[in-house]
Amino acid sequence: MSSREKATWIAADWGTTNLRIWALDSIGQTIAHRSSDKGMGALAKQEFEPALIDLTDDLLTPEVKTPVIVCGMAGSRQGWAEAPYKTAPCTPPTLTDATQVAAQDPRLTVSILPGIKQIDPADVMRGEETQIAGFLSENPGYSGTLCLPGTHTKWVALESGRIERFRTCMTGETFALLSKQSVLRHGLSAGDLDAIAFREAVTTIFGSPQRLSADLFGIRAAGLVAGLSPEAARGRLSGLLIGSELAAVKDEFDLSHVALLGSDAIAKAYQSALDCLGYSATLLNAETITLCGLKLAYSSYSKVHS
Repeated sequence: MSSREKATWIAADWGTTNLRIWALDSIGQTIAHRSSDKGMGALAKQEFEPALIDLTDDLLTPEVKTPVIVCGMAGSRQGWAEAPYKTAPCTPPTLTDATQVAAQDPRLTVSILPGIKQIDPADVMRGEETQIAGFLSENPGYSGTLCLPGTHTKWVALESGRIERFRTCMTGETFALLSKQSVLRHGLSAGDLDAIAFREAVTTIFGSPQRLSADLFGIRAAGLVAGLSPEAARGRLSGLLIGSELAAVKDEFDLSHVALLGSDAIAKAYQSALDCLGYSATLLNAETITLCGLKLAYSSYSKVHS
């Protein structure tokens, strides 16, 4: 790969499965956006810097230290360097909370932002706190509920720009396990989902979440003896899981208006589920907001080093 223009700084979102980078110029414009499958889960500690260089080598100026600001799992105990958690309630982390990494390449100066922990009930996040910072940069002083849908969905209560509490739900991972490794896999479509079956399942389980285990097996039974289509089966499975999640969090978080940080199919499923229960939810682009959070961190870096 080659690039004529060099980066003033680099933003990196380093997840478990993927690494995404943005190279930015002196006025904050993106000159390159790249990704690789070299996420934290595939790397030993000594492999993080080479993985970063693979994506950025042509963007770095010789004999100049280019700041790299990283969020996500690179700061975990198994990552490049552990960035200790901040403790909620708290404001989102800033660069003053970051861990500095001693890079071997003289062209790099690397800062890893920390995640956030919660003691009771015990919970953690890494990466989402930067999305929250990005959201707050555009919505200063916001009070309300954020939902960050994904494999491990985060529900966050914000009060005047402060993270008061949060809760992680393993709904996405549960869906993946049930759809690929349980008896339900035999009756599910590969991807298409019946929206009506989804909404019916959300409504049913939200009112009676104690039925979840029985209703899950009912998907298999309905496929065998009642003609449930694979698309309806997939819709019902998704609806039961998301609906039971909403039932679990409704007493902890205000669902009357939720900001959903995501624009993919999973985020749209949460929006649909909230809608059929009479709640309002707004979809926001999570990738754009992640970059906003990293830009916010860089702004404090540039002030210190100006």
